[in-house]
Amino acid sequence: MKDLYVPPAPGAPEGLRIPSGELVEQFSRSSGPGGQGVNTADTRVQLSFDLASTTALNESQRSQIIAQLAERISGTVITIRASEHRSQRFNRTAARERLIAMLREAVAPPIIRRPSKPTQGSRRRRLQAKRLRSETKRNRQRPASD
Repeated sequence: MKDLYVPPAPGAPEGLRIPSGELVEQFSRSSGPGGQGVNTADTRVQLSFDLASTTALNESQRSQIIAQLAERISGTVITIRASEHRSQRFNRTAARERLIAMLREAVAPPIIRRPSKPTQGSRRRRLQAKRLRSETKRNRQRPASD
């Protein structure tokens, strides 16, 4: 197979090109669709990619991806399994597409939330609700003795 190309995205403005030699593919028998050939054809694909030894990432991208995908990786190796298709070729393509999506999402910088100010209408409604609540409580008091 050829090199894996991750299109440009936030965090990787030039995109990423992962050499095919850094991707490890293993094939095994897949459960699921396949009829009589399910027990003879090795259609399940297990795609592994080692983040620690890759030349495709710089140090900041590498640390960000490892931090983002900490629950999905074992050590520094990302492993993706694909067995939804009956064909090994389609499963290889599906695994590569999942790896692209995962890396693209993980390399993107986190979105910083900037709190907004309350609108004039929301402030007016809040103060009106406080006045109504105050009036309700004032009406519960005993009348003043004159």
